[in-house]
Amino acid sequence: MTMGRRDRDRVAEVIAEETRGAGPREVPQRLCDAVLKLLPVSGAGVSLRGDGMPVPLSASGEQAASVMELQVTLGHGPCLEAAETGAVVSAPDLMSGRDASRWPVFAQQAAALGVRSVYALPLGDRAVCVGTLDLYRDRPGEFAADEVRTARAVAEIVTEVLVALPRAWSDDPDEAGHWLSPLATDHDDVYRAVGMVMAQLGVAADEALSLLRGHAFAKSRTVLELAHEVVALRMRLDDDPPL
Repeated sequence: MTMGRRDRDRVAEVIAEETRGAGPREVPQRLCDAVLKLLPVSGAGVSLRGDGMPVPLSASGEQAASVMELQVTLGHGPCLEAAETGAVVSAPDLMSGRDASRWPVFAQQAAALGVRSVYALPLGDRAVCVGTLDLYRDRPGEFAADEVRTARAVAEIVTEVLVALPRAWSDDPDEAGHWLSPLATDHDDVYRAVGMVMAQLGVAADEALSLLRGHAFAKSRTVLELAHEVVALRMRLDDDPPL
């Protein structure tokens, strides 16, 4: 579907207005705020494509943040599929049919959080995907054609904004990464925990991440919560086998 110039101009105007005067670390949150003004969704999130997992960058609210964190913990879900394939992933009803069985644990737990449908768009394409824009609704149903056009325009402009943000700090090595939101920098502990588990158990990074996820799931916690414990030396996975 060809994106109309009018759609893009309207989206660009709303995003420009919402981000005006914001510092680099505030911009990701402002992008989510703009999404809620542009689309009839109950929540929105932006994730960066990380090494083996998405890195939540911003969320419109607690529900969206929880659903994003759920996918980090489980290692599957619409935003991971969109990031891996570089294609839009539509899940119009997590409680029935194909969507309920595509990611069964995610679907069940996302529905328990009040999310009935998800529309995940890659920020980029199959060649280069920097992350995803995840749209959540509290009711089932497909996006209408005009909503799809708007969502694609939003994803395109959000990609441009995120690619431009690091360049604002490129002349100052000491400021590298300072554009990242607090939500994203908090997830640095997951990577630190992966490194510590690798050293403790002598395993590769992907296995260390899988072990963190397994322990988190067994304890009904998020990977981020468990990572904080590991990094703070309050927990060692070799001393605490999963149930």
